[in-house]
This record gives sequence, structure tokens and C-alpha cells, in this order.
Amino acid sequence: MVATCNVLNLALPGRHFYEGQQPYTEKEVDRKVDWLGDRFRALNADVLAVQEVWDEAALRTAVARSGLQYGFVSVPGAENGPGKVGAQGTPRVGIVTRLKVESVESITDFPAAAVVQVPGLGLHTRFERPPLVAMLRLKHGQTVCVITAHLKSKRPKFLEDATGAINEDTSDPAVQALASLRSLIMRASEALALRLKVVELLHRTHLPLVLMGDLNDGPHSVTTQLIAATSQTAYDKGARDTALYSAWDVQGEFALRRDVAYSHIHQGFPEVLDQVLVSEEFVATSRSAIGDVRRVEVFNDHLFEGRDRSHSDHGFVRALLRVRVPEAAPSSAAV
Repeated sequence: MVATCNVLNLALPGRHFYEGQQPYTEKEVDRKVDWLGDRFRALNADVLAVQEVWDEAALRTAVARSGLQYGFVSVPGAENGPGKVGAQGTPRVGIVTRLKVESVESITDFPAAAVVQVPGLGLHTRFERPPLVAMLRLKHGQTVCVITAHLKSKRPKFLEDATGAINEDTSDPAVQALASLRSLIMRASEALALRLKVVELLHRTHLPLVLMGDLNDGPHSVTTQLIAATSQTAYDKGARDTALYSAWDVQGEFALRRDVAYSHIHQGFPEVLDQVLVSEEFVATSRSAIGDVRRVEVFNDHLFEGRDRSHSDHGFVRALLRVRVPEAAPSSAAV
């Protein structure tokens, strides 16, 4: 069982994280980690991919409040302790898991092919929120790669001065359009950099891979398809080797599908921003399949509970994946 959770600015009390937003009080943080603990308990996932964490310590508290046993909690770049004060500038992504962890890598810099020029900002060379690549081992020995990602939002990227104050006329429609273009270019370059990492991991390896997170765009958008390249498989069978598939699209034919599979509401419009993508090893119809996607669920009822900083403004997406155990023990085991 895997799940992706944008936890909405999870930070310690008194921590200043964004200009114009008041730090959380002790009471607010207590309410927030309680709420998250309840959500984590309901999800009961073996792997949680989390986004928007400012302080790893706050995530650890939320995990403890769930009452579930997780052996590994990590948010690289948001650690707390002697000489470590949590994330700076932007929140980070992390992973919580019961599975054995073989390695965890935080990817900061783009490969040269993904570096692009952004109008007014110069070269875009790094992820704002570095994705996390974790190699996990299942109980019967199979290695699974899990990538946690949080791409640049659609929010317009206005130019700032040295103090961080916006120095453009944000009410000018032309300025707004250019600022939105900057965000699109940044998100697209991040998607390309992530795509190149996926290709590196999957090309001729038969490594089962799950990519989860807030991609800030829909499953069929250009940026998501930059990462997944699913559309190429329609005319190039060889492309399946490095393609990713929406878990929602390839889940079992008897899965309970619902028409409310949105994970975010922006200005009254439902969107699917939080996604679970899988490699062909989890596509039942693929010759390379070693398992399948049994079902996908979206936990989004809290989106109608009003604006409250203790809640997330994103729904949480959970997928049940099944992996066949080695031939010596031909029964099936749930991930």
C-alpha cells in the first residue's frame, strides 16, 4: 500500500516559513499533527510520500500520533537538531515507510540537458523542491524504487529584489502573463529533469518503480507526460520500457472507481494534481509485469471542511499494488 500526501506547510511552532503567513502556535501545531496522525492511520500505507515539510521533527510527531509503527522517516534538507534548523526557502519532500530502506537520494541539480533559460531569472538549473529517490526492499526480496516529487506550482513567478520583495506591477495583465510563463518553464524543466532520471533508472533494468507526489498539473498535461511519456507507447512498443502509467488508469477491472477522483480544488474547480505513476512492471497487461495495481482511492472529504491550517488543502491518494513472489513460493503478496 502506497500513498502520497501534501501535508500543507508542516512546521514547528514559531517557525517563519512564508512572508505574510503567521507562524503556527503550539496549539495549531498540536491540532495539525493530530489531524495528520488520524489521516496516516486511515491510510495505513506501507509507504507514504510526503510533500511540503518544513521541519522533519513535526512529521515525526505526526507519524507517532498515528499509532502505527514506521521504521523510517526522512525529509532530507528539513532535518532538525544541532546545527540543523529545518528547510530554508522552500519546503521539502520526504518518505515514511515500513519497508527495508536500501538507499535514499535527494536530487538537487538538473542534468545539463534540462537546464533552461527563464525570462528575467536566467538559467534554471536546480529543483526548487528536490525529489527523493528511495530504493526499498519487500519482505520476499524484490527491490522497488519509489520517487517522491513536488513540482513547481502554476502560481505566477514574479521578479523579486535582493530582499525578496516583488518589484513588478502584479496588477498588470502583461506582467501576470510573463510571470505565469516563468512558472510553466520552471515546472517543465523540472519535469524533464525528472524524466531523465526515470529513464536512467528504467532503461533495460526491469526495476519496478512508483513515482508519487504533487505534480501541480493533471495526468494528461504536457508536464506530466514529459515525466511519464505514456502517450509514446501507443505507436512505439519499445517506449514501454521507460514509460510510466497513471495508477488510476491501469487499476484492476474490478476496482471500485469513483467520479470524484480530484485531489485539489482551485478557485472552485476540481483538479487531479496528486498522482501515483507506475512503471510497466505494475501494468497487468504488460509482458514485463511482475504485479498489478489492485485499486486506487482518493481521500478528499476534508476539502469540504473549510479553510483550516491544521488540514491539508490536498486530498491524499492511496494505491494498493500487488507483487508476485518468486516462483519458489507462487502465491501473491500485497505491497
